[in-house]
Amino acid sequence: MLASVFAKGVTKINNAAMEPEIVDLQNALNTMGAKITGAGTNNIIIKGVEKLKDLSYNIIPDRIEAGTLLCATAITGGNIRLQKVIPNHINTLLSKLEEMGCAIKINKNEIVLSAPKKLKAVDIKTLPYPGFPTDLQSILGTTLTVAKGTSVIVENIFENRYKYLNELTKMGAKTTIEGRTAVIKGVRKLNKASVRATDLRGGAALVIAGLNAKGRTYIENIEYILRGYESLDVKLRSLGANIYIEEG
Repeated sequence: MLASVFAKGVTKINNAAMEPEIVDLQNALNTMGAKITGAGTNNIIIKGVEKLKDLSYNIIPDRIEAGTLLCATAITGGNIRLQKVIPNHINTLLSKLEEMGCAIKINKNEIVLSAPKKLKAVDIKTLPYPGFPTDLQSILGTTLTVAKGTSVIVENIFENRYKYLNELTKMGAKTTIEGRTAVIKGVRKLNKASVRATDLRGGAALVIAGLNAKGRTYIENIEYILRGYESLDVKLRSLGANIYIEEG
């Protein structure tokens, strides 16, 4: 889309991603004078223009960060009032959290979640939007490590997305992986450990695992996490978490 804005003629993108961020990018570029239609569908059409103008624009809330905070609350059996969020963007996650026993209330741009003492196991299949997002697979997968019963995850989008599970086994999680499928048998509680983030979302998953674990958990390679979350430690401390970043 960005490359095509100044291209001569008409550019067509087929089999396009349909995530809300694509729609938001279209809206921002059109506000600047671009001529783009179709964002949010499989087909996007861009008519090239010669120039763009300045703009002031409020981008949409980060749905993956919202999902991370909700799962952090669920894995610790807590309560949260999450504001400035678009609930429709994470409908599939909210449905799974309700299946797991969480009580959820939605008020326009606000989500209120109350977690039960013990979560229930659920099955997940990642799919292109509006299906369950692959970026929340490791986040909810970590939450399921302490759910009652056995959960099955099928990763249909990206390969090698289960590296975080190897780190979670160091914390007492019971998992098995076969190809695109992961099986998670819930344990009562995770244990402290020293673990390493191997990617952005897997690193965030280890953070919420540490919130549940007995004792002090150390996470290395946090540069992955900092790349995709702004002040995650500060936000979690505001919810009562005992978390901090060691300098050096």
